[in-house]
Amino acid sequence: MINNRLFTAIILIIFVIFAVFLLSPLNFEIISILICTIAAWEWSKLSGVVLWYNRILIAILFGLILLTLMFFFKIYNCNLHSLLVISLLMISISWWILALFLVLTYPRSSIFWKNSCLTRIAFGVFTLIPLFYILSVFRYLHYNENKFTGSWYILFIMCLVWSIDSSAYFFGQTFGKNKLSPVISPNKTWEGFFCSLVVSFLIVFLFSNFKLIDLSKKSLIIFSTIITFASLLGDLTESMLKREIGLKDSSNIIPGHGGLLDRIDSLTTVIPVFGLFMTTSIKYF
Repeated sequence: MINNRLFTAIILIIFVIFAVFLLSPLNFEIISILICTIAAWEWSKLSGVVLWYNRILIAILFGLILLTLMFFFKIYNCNLHSLLVISLLMISISWWILALFLVLTYPRSSIFWKNSCLTRIAFGVFTLIPLFYILSVFRYLHYNENKFTGSWYILFIMCLVWSIDSSAYFFGQTFGKNKLSPVISPNKTWEGFFCSLVVSFLIVFLFSNFKLIDLSKKSLIIFSTIITFASLLGDLTESMLKREIGLKDSSNIIPGHGGLLDRIDSLTTVIPVFGLFMTTSIKYF
């Protein structure tokens, strides 16, 4: 099982590097649409949509929405300070503030959404559309000056999230005693979380030394702390939805890792939070 997970992880890392650095921004958008469409198919299951053809229909409709965004709201003309991107960031952050409330008050909060497929589908829309659009905008950052500037930002945030998730899992399994969220995710521990916080700080510090982002020491601590909390929130939100319908994984599409959502759940929160930082606090080049 471990070898299976490791082999799949290596393949995923190679795929990400290829997609981020070797594909053109347009092809990167197309790959992102495909990934988000598969994620929408998995989310429909978390939403309580039982029939397989209804889940496929929802995924296709979602993919068409993303294609519409891609062609009619031209991403290559946008930047992080454009009205559309700022609006998406505000919508996304508002949704994640609501998600934080739902997670902190679960299972009591489930009374508001557990019996409504449409409400849970709406949660997915607020999660996946900002992820696709803001990620695509990142890829175009300063593209005329340097074709890989946006690629480095995407790789930075993915490395950060992977490091947070992996360290929380490893140190939690090794040293964890105090449950962080026993109802939603019994395997998560406070020890794993605090270790992931330290790892997050080290990764951000490392990348700041390469001048990818320009942060003061105080801002660096604040940034790494908020990103770690955001990563945890994305994970717990998906776990909450899975817990409600009795699922361990969103699907079995990735051998040894479960579903696609299980791999990108933290990114769905971190990408918009990082985008908000870049429009406000971070000097970037």
